[in-house]
Amino acid sequence: MQVKVIRPGSFIPEDHWYPKALNATIHPMVSFFLNLSKERIITRYCHLNPVVDRQKLNEILEYKCKYFLWGGADLINSTSAEGKRNMVIIENNSCPSGQKSMPLVDDNQEDGSYRLLIERTFKPLLKPRKGTPSIKGKLAVFYDKNPMETSGYVSIIADVMEEDVLYVPYYNGHSCDYVKIKDDLIHVFYNEEWHPIRAAFRYVTQKPWNRLPLKSKTKILNPIVACLAGGRNKMVAAKAYDIYNTEIEQYGLKINTPETIWDVSKEEIPLWVLKMGGQAVVKIPYSNAGQGVFTITNQKELDEFMDLDIEYKKFIVQSLIGNYNWSSTGSDGKYYHVGTIPNAKGETYVTDLRMMLSSTEKGIRPLCVYSRRAAKPLADVLDKGTESWDMLGTNLSIKEGENQWSSDTNRLMLMDRRDFNKLGLGLDDLIEAYIQTVLSTIAIDKMCKALFNTKGAFRMKLFKSLNNDHTLLEELMKPT
Repeated sequence: MQVKVIRPGSFIPEDHWYPKALNATIHPMVSFFLNLSKERIITRYCHLNPVVDRQKLNEILEYKCKYFLWGGADLINSTSAEGKRNMVIIENNSCPSGQKSMPLVDDNQEDGSYRLLIERTFKPLLKPRKGTPSIKGKLAVFYDKNPMETSGYVSIIADVMEEDVLYVPYYNGHSCDYVKIKDDLIHVFYNEEWHPIRAAFRYVTQKPWNRLPLKSKTKILNPIVACLAGGRNKMVAAKAYDIYNTEIEQYGLKINTPETIWDVSKEEIPLWVLKMGGQAVVKIPYSNAGQGVFTITNQKELDEFMDLDIEYKKFIVQSLIGNYNWSSTGSDGKYYHVGTIPNAKGETYVTDLRMMLSSTEKGIRPLCVYSRRAAKPLADVLDKGTESWDMLGTNLSIKEGENQWSSDTNRLMLMDRRDFNKLGLGLDDLIEAYIQTVLSTIAIDKMCKALFNTKGAFRMKLFKSLNNDHTLLEELMKPT
């Protein structure tokens, strides 16, 4: 592992997309959605949801995030026995993946939405704010996985900013003698010299709070608070959604989530699983990439979870969305997966939808979309001992060792002419997914704001009251 310098003109498309995505032709409906104006989206959404306040929705789509500038929500397309469809937010990820899975919207453009994110969101971040002294130094990209995308971002930043950029591996659990924090400013050692970093693009996703500071003179996309306030913290995210839902309920809007019980100790989990009818999802709130999520549909799966030695002390328990015959019954009734259009064998697969977006000077705009399916088809009846994760888990990441990852691209479903039709989605579903992603993004950004006082200091007492998990609190990087 070593720091590299990336110079302008180094972007090679073949290095930054999965081959199946690079050679795919985007589905016309997806392209149409990505090019829809805000006004047309609002008109359509309010037509289908007449209780929604049009003026408030316009205000929401024009919202400019302060901290959570770039996110990607995972959504499930669900329905009830009465046919009530819902796009349900499973989580919204800070520093998400997705670029390598998105077919080019414009055949004449070689760098796709990599460039959109950098030009719309990262470059404006670098502008000095009034009354704030400008920081001199280099630009850097920090990463701990997903080199296919991170190397694409560093090349595009070099092109857009017309300067060399440092490309810095920064892994969890590894001693690192080439990164240091001095006077709240990040420095990187390269070419026998310590370089101050004026701004950094971050794809550090595994416990990023133990290596990067909460308070930083280096501008970071996304800052660490975006992870703690919900982007990598499902516990606080659930509370942020609940608080924001209270605010927007009067305008006919709501973040759709599974029924969620938070601050659950491990000993309490069997009681909540029983309360939800014997089917539930248990999550370690601070894990990602498909790790730390446990689908519980029988006593064997519950016993296996209870036997695990887990470092964290607090969990969340959510209602399980499965097949109609084995989904949790929550306060809003029973929802189950819409799933894919049946294949030639009559099999339906669970899928999710990743909607990536970023905050821009014109509001929150979509960047790219892709989908993933589960490994095995959805069964109508669960046999004794069936592994439910094979039918419900959609994440493609495979952990092969410490800081070593691969991806099961066989289950990747592109927004192209071949795969999109299998998803059974329409334009209104894409719009609903976008609205849900925007709402959840704003909820987390508002939580970020609440976690700082008027003097810009992090409100640790408030954070502890929201997330009193001593293991997590011990991981936070201590101020220097």
